[in-house]
Amino acid sequence: MNNFIHPQASIGKNVIVEHFTSIYEDVIIGEDTWIGPNVTIFPGTRIGKNCKVFPGAVLGAIPQDLKFHGEYSTVEIGDRVVIRECATINRGTDASGTTKIGNDTMLMAYVHVAHDCNIGAHCILANSTNLAGHVTIEDYAYFGGMSGAHQFTKIGKHSFISGGSMIGKDVPPFCLVMRNPAQYAGINSVGLKRQNFSTEDIHLIQDMYRLIFGNGLNTSQALAKIEEEIPTSSVRDYIVHFIRSSERGIIKGID
Repeated sequence: MNNFIHPQASIGKNVIVEHFTSIYEDVIIGEDTWIGPNVTIFPGTRIGKNCKVFPGAVLGAIPQDLKFHGEYSTVEIGDRVVIRECATINRGTDASGTTKIGNDTMLMAYVHVAHDCNIGAHCILANSTNLAGHVTIEDYAYFGGMSGAHQFTKIGKHSFISGGSMIGKDVPPFCLVMRNPAQYAGINSVGLKRQNFSTEDIHLIQDMYRLIFGNGLNTSQALAKIEEEIPTSSVRDYIVHFIRSSERGIIKGID
């Protein structure tokens, strides 16, 4: 087969490994996964069931972080994840110990996921998206091609990052953002409808972000007004908690 599979790698049932692929020790690959040709999978990588890894991908390489000193760390990839051509996912550092990719997520060609990132389930990162270290992306977030995220930024659920955008601050959930630096440009109404959010919840989200980004209030004033005027709900409380707990601060509105 002209490939290298270390005897201490754990390969599940019905896994296909194509030509010229290298799989090192301390690698676990779940059943029914396809590993394409010319893939390199380094120690500490765990891949779930029914995944597809396309040619040229490099998984589990050591971090590109000068603070990394050879400590043990991992990459944890969930089930039904698609990793397209030449994508790279680096191991974690002692900060968290791991880099995680959730179930049913797709990383398109040339995506880079740096050390200690935590990507949720059902996310899509389009071609040439680049994540610095320690980035958190919650479930159902989508990145357009050639976009990027600064280290330690957090992207909320069901947000949509337009192609070419550069994330330097946290992106609250349900938002549509664009530009460099990225700015709020509305809510991800198309995505919310596709995920069967009710009309009432979509209108509620719109009302909240009008107060946050379009009412001349600072963030603390807007959150206080939301808590005063909008009844408590899971959607309201999630948005308020996300913004209040932001360590980097949130993106700004369109100028």
